[in-house]
Amino acid sequence: MNSLVRTLRILGTRGIPAAHGGFETFAEHLALYLVAQGWRVIVYCQEDGAGMLFEDTWQGVERVRIPVSQTGSKGTMLFDWKATTHAAKFGDLCLTLGYNTAIFCALLRIKEVPNLINMDGIEWSRVKWGRCAKVWFWMNDWVGCWLGNHLVADHPQIKAHLQSRVAANKITTIPYGADSVTTAPLGPVHALGLEAGRYLTVIARGEPENSILEVVQGFSAKPRGYQLVVLGNYKQDNAYHRSVMNAASDEVRFVGAIYDKAVVQALRFHSAAYVHGHQVGGTNPSLVEAMGAGNPVIAHDNRFNRWVAGDGAVYFNGAVDFARAMDTLLANSATLADLRQHGQRRFQDAFTWPDVLKQYEVLLERYLPIGDTAQKDISQKLNPEFLSQSENPS
Repeated sequence: MNSLVRTLRILGTRGIPAAHGGFETFAEHLALYLVAQGWRVIVYCQEDGAGMLFEDTWQGVERVRIPVSQTGSKGTMLFDWKATTHAAKFGDLCLTLGYNTAIFCALLRIKEVPNLINMDGIEWSRVKWGRCAKVWFWMNDWVGCWLGNHLVADHPQIKAHLQSRVAANKITTIPYGADSVTTAPLGPVHALGLEAGRYLTVIARGEPENSILEVVQGFSAKPRGYQLVVLGNYKQDNAYHRSVMNAASDEVRFVGAIYDKAVVQALRFHSAAYVHGHQVGGTNPSLVEAMGAGNPVIAHDNRFNRWVAGDGAVYFNGAVDFARAMDTLLANSATLADLRQHGQRRFQDAFTWPDVLKQYEVLLERYLPIGDTAQKDISQKLNPEFLSQSENPS
């Protein structure tokens, strides 16, 4: 391999093209961006089933595809271990997305392979996890801070949390990004029996920490003349799901899980507002994507959401508060338009993919293995201004 080719290996996701979540979407965007800038990018991809590791190329991105026959968390851990052991055979720069199996990064340290870790949210604090899972995540949160050559926080509050473990100069804040959506077809909206501008969207897992019950209760307190469209699988054999469905009025629509990006994008673009009930986490992809689609935002009132949405949201805390927000907003189109304008400005200032990905490239350049004068020159010419990230909303 030409020693002058900047090379990055991306670990920690299910792989690309994205089909599973925010980290996969980010990995896809970053990989394609870096390839366009002349990088060699290798992404580790988890495959269902048994067999030998194999490799291929997708849109210029090299993929190492690792079959895993086990399912669930055990399968994910096995895949992460196999990916890490493979990456450790090379001297290439690594980017690990998430710290859930950060203990495996000890192998990269032993092999002196440079490795940056995006530390995601404070996973061990989530209500949904049992005691054993919380201990595992808490331990890996600490271990990741120690083992990573550098850490990426996607939110200033995540950086503040990480500073309780390591020095501030070991952490760079770079948020999540999203596409700016300026148009979308009406077909997917009509196919679900919806009218553009006459519904609100909720896109979140059906868990207590995402305030789904409070949102449904507040919305259903009285007739609204709008529909509340809730994405995700809700099942009667799940006690929390059952309580959410029982609280719903006739104006609440449970449309199931929708994975088609074009359909979700159309639903966002044509909705009157987006409801974001997440109580924990850093820069949440769904919130940023809603802002990129020009949605007025109604968000749970916490430090994470307030930094992301700034003046582009109305905030609530509990069912009564949400009902009050509905009473005010749905009767005032001018307020919705004002929220939309503020949200779009905040999005353009901080969360567009070109800006986010450039910040990553500059950071990654700093940790490339330096084997020749040309690469040293690259590192010396970096503009440190790209690494600064405002911690105050515009």
